[in-house]
Amino acid sequence: MSERKIDTEGCQGIKFKNVTPEVFSCMKKKLQNYGMKVPCGTSGMFEGNGIIAHFSWDGEANLVIEIKERSLNTYCGQVSGKFRAFFRECQGL
Repeated sequence: MSERKIDTEGCQGIKFKNVTPEVFSCMKKKLQNYGMKVPCGTSGMFEGNGIIAHFSWDGEANLVIEIKERSLNTYCGQVSGKFRAFFRECQGL
């Protein structure tokens, strides 16, 4: 098991706009397929692959994801890049 790091250095929050219900549902499915535990609802914690992140979606268009913990060998850019890739993929549904 790899060590995790509480993100005291602060990965910047990742903000997404124009997140429709379909895109939000798609992103949650992609995160589950990636091995993350994803709760029901519009806010909560994603956990898996050495990452713990809080998410909050306003139910209409705005989604914010904040990285709380990450693996020692994982950089903020890698994590945010993965979330952004899922978002781009889901926009095309």
